[in-house]
Amino acid sequence: MILLERRHQMIAMIALTLAAVVGTSCRSSSAALTQRVEARRLASDLHVEFAKAAEASNRAVMADTDDASAAAADEARRARQSIERDVEALAKTLESVGFIDDKRSLDAFTERFAEYRRLDDEILPLAVENTNLKAQRLSFGPGQDAAEAFRAALAGAARSAAGSCCGDAIANRARAALLEIQVLQAPHIAESDDAAMTRIESRMKELAGAARAAIDELKAPAATAALDRFMGINDEIIALSRRNSNVRSLALSLGRKRMVTAECEDDLRSLEDALAKHEFSATR
Repeated sequence: MILLERRHQMIAMIALTLAAVVGTSCRSSSAALTQRVEARRLASDLHVEFAKAAEASNRAVMADTDDASAAAADEARRARQSIERDVEALAKTLESVGFIDDKRSLDAFTERFAEYRRLDDEILPLAVENTNLKAQRLSFGPGQDAAEAFRAALAGAARSAAGSCCGDAIANRARAALLEIQVLQAPHIAESDDAAMTRIESRMKELAGAARAAIDELKAPAATAALDRFMGINDEIIALSRRNSNVRSLALSLGRKRMVTAECEDDLRSLEDALAKHEFSATR
């Protein structure tokens, strides 16, 4: 009888031990599964935030107003901050579940993203400046108004000049010179090469000299003042155009940054595929 009781006690102890082991194993398995699910969630969120950052950065470059450029640039920076938080959390999760190879894939993305961020930090301030767009608006707005005022002043000077035919001919020379300066503003704004811009500016100076010589012959102070206003605006256009922020930000976006963006996308897809395989193996 005593032996039977001891046997029952041993069986009960073994049962309790097994239950504890099984319970611990189940809890451990459940925790590991939770971590794998969290890793996949973080990787997916990381991919979404990267797509949002890249799209917002592109909108900042292509926007046609200062407000739109600034808003898109802020959105791109916020998405980048989310990326950095996701990377940190995902790295910890991958280490905790022992996914060493996946952690290396994340490290590869992180290294590539550092280059993306450096390029973006150069592009976004340029995009927000919008100097080429501002030069274009100045050319089509105040510049056009100043040119019209100059032409009106020339017309009055020609009528007042002794010998109307001669006065008209001189005025036409001045009009033609100013019109060519206006025409040259557009290629200067679009140009990215410094030497080409310098050649355009040299031609503008020659034309301005020709216009001044013509109005000096007419002895037309009103036309001289109008030409001074126009050339002052032209100088502003050249200064903005020389900054070339829109041209430079677009060139960077379509050049190296586009390649780095594609490489980051590939890294993230590879990481998500690898994590999906872990999930499948765990549920078979």
